[in-house]
Amino acid sequence: MTSSDGVVREEIREEIREEIRVVIVDDQELMRTALRMMVESQPDLRLVGEAADGIEALELVRSRRVDVVLMDLRMPRLDGIAATARITAELPDTRIVALTTFDLDEYAFPAIRAGASGFLLKDARAEEIVEAIRVVHAGHGVVAPSTTRRLIEHVAASPAEGAGPAGVLEKLTPREADTLREIATGDTNAEIARRMHLSEATVKTHVGHVLAKLSLRDRVQAVVLAYESGLVRPGDS
Repeated sequence: MTSSDGVVREEIREEIREEIRVVIVDDQELMRTALRMMVESQPDLRLVGEAADGIEALELVRSRRVDVVLMDLRMPRLDGIAATARITAELPDTRIVALTTFDLDEYAFPAIRAGASGFLLKDARAEEIVEAIRVVHAGHGVVAPSTTRRLIEHVAASPAEGAGPAGVLEKLTPREADTLREIATGDTNAEIARRMHLSEATVKTHVGHVLAKLSLRDRVQAVVLAYESGLVRPGDS
């Protein structure tokens, strides 16, 4: 899970190759305008549509190829959490970055559980938001630093029904299980590789196997599962 500190890690930059198609969803025209200016200022980002609520968002992503959606969470008709759940269920390759004015658990946790790969406050710097688009498109996750610790504490304290480390471990090899524990630290593949005494390419392969075997969309979902199942607990080193 990559913190939004305005710096795209080099390993993520290397994965960014193609134009990223972006949709903006927000019920406030002023916010849509600001986000539009951010997106259109970047040569590797292409704005392919805007929507004022979740229903319009669904129609947009169903009608054209969309890589990343910047999703407001509080909207009329269909809110951003419900829209995120429907989009990620129907179009799993489309990534969602949830944006909200409120850094509150009641918004962050449902958005991530619904399938959002990123969660940022609307007052984040422009470079943080455009960075988040690139990072989630590359298959990583972005969560506002102020939210990350509470997210971990929340999922650790509220395990999913029937969840447990045994159910996770039986699907993974011992090396993959170790890799999942390392993913939960939020570190990059390079940092994990050094600790595990492996090459970055090997770690990347293990990460891919973990996500595929556990049907996880990205590393944010892997972190949530690791804590939610009890495989990793707050304070583990």
